[in-house]
Amino acid sequence: MESKSVALIFGTRPEAIKMGPVHRALLEAGHGLRPIVIVTGQHRELLRQMLDVFGMSPAHDLDVMAEGQTPASLTGVLVPRMADLLLAEQPDMVVVQGDTTTTMCAAMAAFYNQIPVAHLEAGLRTNSKYSPFPEEINRRLTSQMADLHLAPTRRARHNLQAEGIAPPSIFVTGNTIVDALLWVRDRTPDLGEGDYSWVRELDGRTILTTIHRRENLGVPFTSICLALLELVERHPRLNIVFPMHPNPKVRAAARELLGASARIHLCEPPDYLRFVALMQQVDIIITDSGGIQEEAPALGIPVLVARETTERPEGIEAGVTQLVGTETGRIVAAASELLANPSAYDAMATGSNPYGDGRAAERTVDVLAYALGLSECRPADYDWQSG
Repeated sequence: MESKSVALIFGTRPEAIKMGPVHRALLEAGHGLRPIVIVTGQHRELLRQMLDVFGMSPAHDLDVMAEGQTPASLTGVLVPRMADLLLAEQPDMVVVQGDTTTTMCAAMAAFYNQIPVAHLEAGLRTNSKYSPFPEEINRRLTSQMADLHLAPTRRARHNLQAEGIAPPSIFVTGNTIVDALLWVRDRTPDLGEGDYSWVRELDGRTILTTIHRRENLGVPFTSICLALLELVERHPRLNIVFPMHPNPKVRAAARELLGASARIHLCEPPDYLRFVALMQQVDIIITDSGGIQEEAPALGIPVLVARETTERPEGIEAGVTQLVGTETGRIVAAASELLANPSAYDAMATGSNPYGDGRAAERTVDVLAYALGLSECRPADYDWQSG
């Protein structure tokens, strides 16, 4: 059987979570596709956890991160080093995921070497240049350099077509984060043991909160924290679990604003296995994370999105997520409604997840095989509403 090499390039934990199922599917599919894992180390410690979870061994680690690095300085380092590596490696296809600086730089390096690029999670848009920053422009630029566009939803496909992307190059696959979640769910440790056992002992209702985006630092972060303080004051049997992102600015602000509250529990970010277990122990999630907007609906957990825009409107339309922004009053009102109104809570908790069925990686590998001439049949698009 003819063999083709596929370079999987990523640098952050969210990218690794979404690329892990593709790596596994490449090894299992039997199409003759050989994965080459290349990491940049954009989130070194968090990334290492995910490599272990999904059994991925990097063939190359560029280790490009430095203290105080900006998106501009990272780009200046990453593009030439990645271009040199791809020139030497000569993969038949480069696969990038999402909207990080690693994604955009790897696509650019592949373009300069005239190596085809497949963009996983293509077509997400807020249509707001600086929200999120720099992700919105990263993914737009990546779309212009990609040859295959692996859109998670029909709306993402529509966004690409509206920008002039040729329809034959777009494939709707679902989102591989649902594959990762369902695979990990059966392998999660029991929260009754280990560093997070205290979560199961909390009395009453529990809200999980994760905040990390650049655009939410400063005044928005303060407003979100004030909402959390007001929620625990209004609801005496409410606890809030707040894993702190490694970003020093996030950690310092969280400790300053929330550290004195007895029912807001600041903690270290768990590894992905424990985070999946943690999600299953809470009632509501307040987050600015993109991935959690896709994961939590598969677990039946209502999500309040603490952002002014989202590139994932499908969850809002399906009734499983709600865009509440960063204003204190809006967050308090939305969370209080879910805590006090069982019918409102159940409506969000029982909705269907529009982001995938657990087979997105399988579809992705079928698309790669088709594009590289190892399969003659164009894979069918995924449609969550028809199953």
